[in-house]
Amino acid sequence: MNINSFSNLFIWLVLITLPEIVFSQSTEFTIQDVKFESQGVTLSGSILTPKKTFAAVVIVHGSDPVKRELEFAKRLAKEGIAVFTYDKRGVGESGGVYVGPSVGTNNIDTTNLSLLSHDANTAVNTFRTYLKDKKIPIGLVGFSQAGWIIPITTSKNPKIEFMVLFSCPTITTLEQLRFQFYTNGNNNFWETHSEADAREHVKNDADRYQFTATDPKNALNKVSIPGLWLFGEKDIQIPVKMCIEQLNTLKVLGRPFEYTLFSNLGHNTSSDNDAEPVDISIQWIKQKALSIQKSKVSK
Repeated sequence: MNINSFSNLFIWLVLITLPEIVFSQSTEFTIQDVKFESQGVTLSGSILTPKKTFAAVVIVHGSDPVKRELEFAKRLAKEGIAVFTYDKRGVGESGGVYVGPSVGTNNIDTTNLSLLSHDANTAVNTFRTYLKDKKIPIGLVGFSQAGWIIPITTSKNPKIEFMVLFSCPTITTLEQLRFQFYTNGNNNFWETHSEADAREHVKNDADRYQFTATDPKNALNKVSIPGLWLFGEKDIQIPVKMCIEQLNTLKVLGRPFEYTLFSNLGHNTSSDNDAEPVDISIQWIKQKALSIQKSKVSK
């Protein structure tokens, strides 16, 4: 075969396969890059819009320097959930400064959490302008550090109608740090320590950092939207049973909060290695979105 014949064959193969690739993507969702302004900087992200949308979510980051969560967003979009995911402040194509390191006072002090909450809040308002159906329920989905950011955001923005939190603390920032320093990255921590040990340490250990603690319960007491927490019992970054205890207290006070505990998982409950937590969150979002829409119709 000569070079010209090979080139023509290659082009022909591309032409006959390209429509199939485009069709496959277009039947599930489209992706649109979006920029928005927040506190004087430009943040960049992507909006994933399914062909048929029944709910919409903005993804809120954990503490690491994280770019937009496209793979996770695609999992949701394939199920009919529109998603806005953006590069964290100071990361990827977003402006501003990423405040780190991952563990320390400057990353989870009140000022930075408030700033990140403002970014999430602005993302929600921006996302709303891109949704064709303005009645689509919109919520927040977040990981880890988002356990402090999401409650602050939801307490200030009535447009947010539900929240899903993967491995997110319901205790204060200082309490979480005491526990994380105690476990010190030891994956076998729970094989050598008891729940009583952990509680005693979190209650009485001296703080390595001095700053005003953020308590998510203050914000959670102000919201009445449904929330779902997904925890891994082997978590060594947050004391899960203490967090569940706080949720149970809030539930007694009438807050519509739920949680699911996975005995075999650690901190990364949204991992691809175990699809069950994400699958549960998707079904929960579908149920809540339907309930919210029915409520709007009846009013």
